[in-house]
Amino acid sequence: MAPPGEPNAWKALGELSTIGMTLVVATVIGLAGGYYLDRWLGTSPWLTLIGLLFGIAAGFVNLFRAVKRAERDIDDGK
Repeated sequence: MAPPGEPNAWKALGELSTIGMTLVVATVIGLAGGYYLDRWLGTSPWLTLIGLLFGIAAGFVNLFRAVKRAERDIDDGK
């Protein structure tokens, strides 16, 4: 593992610190998109639920990608 003062460690820490915000933003975007489609098409609550599920899935995909990228950056710093 790289010492704390090295740029690779700081870069990985910065990327990992955005994970929580990314999960929330992806979920809110999916929920809002489903909600507005429901209001427009009158299919409440189905598109809201589908949008919520897509948002959560997108958030977790971003989570796994960020963790994998951070692991790769830390391993390259050895």
